[in-house]
Amino acid sequence: MSQQPPNWASEARWKKIAIWVTAGSFVLLIFLTFDTLSKTSVGGERVRAYSVINQEIDYRFDAQKNRYMPVIGKEAPLFGKVVTEAEAEQLVTLGKKTVQSKNCMNCHTLLGNGAYYAPDLTKAWLDPNWIDAANRESLMLTFLKDPVGNARANGSGRRMPNLGITDEEAHGIIAFLKWMSAIDTNGFPNNFTTINAKEQP
Repeated sequence: MSQQPPNWASEARWKKIAIWVTAGSFVLLIFLTFDTLSKTSVGGERVRAYSVINQEIDYRFDAQKNRYMPVIGKEAPLFGKVVTEAEAEQLVTLGKKTVQSKNCMNCHTLLGNGAYYAPDLTKAWLDPNWIDAANRESLMLTFLKDPVGNARANGSGRRMPNLGITDEEAHGIIAFLKWMSAIDTNGFPNNFTTINAKEQP
């Protein structure tokens, strides 16, 4: 005569537990998805509106949060022209699509994704290798349109090839890089000295 298994070991009990755990995990996943979307959508506290390209952007250490944070300052329109949110979105989107179509992530890293052959572009707008903020836009434009003739290897010996970037695309890429530098990336990259070199610990 076979013995009945104890209640805790019964197949029916574990089936019910599996169903409840799966259902609970599904509900939690839905909640986390919507919570993430609210925090990573454009126009929020972490991912600024596209029109942030009209303002000065820096990246400084926040002692209270114990990490680096983007700091949005006074009006500093890109290419000397204040744009609307719709115009800024169009420009940034053009830059993003150009970066994607030119496969920039084959060599560069953006927001933690990509390759490590060339410099990380997450805070490229703030890179001190652009010498000073006054000449940054023109230097970036000439470099993007002719990277071979305006090489900026910074001692690495690595050169960017000519990707046939148009003037319009170059303006879009610069807008995209400026907008991306305003994203709160939870302190990534750490110990990054900006072109403004303000209040670094």
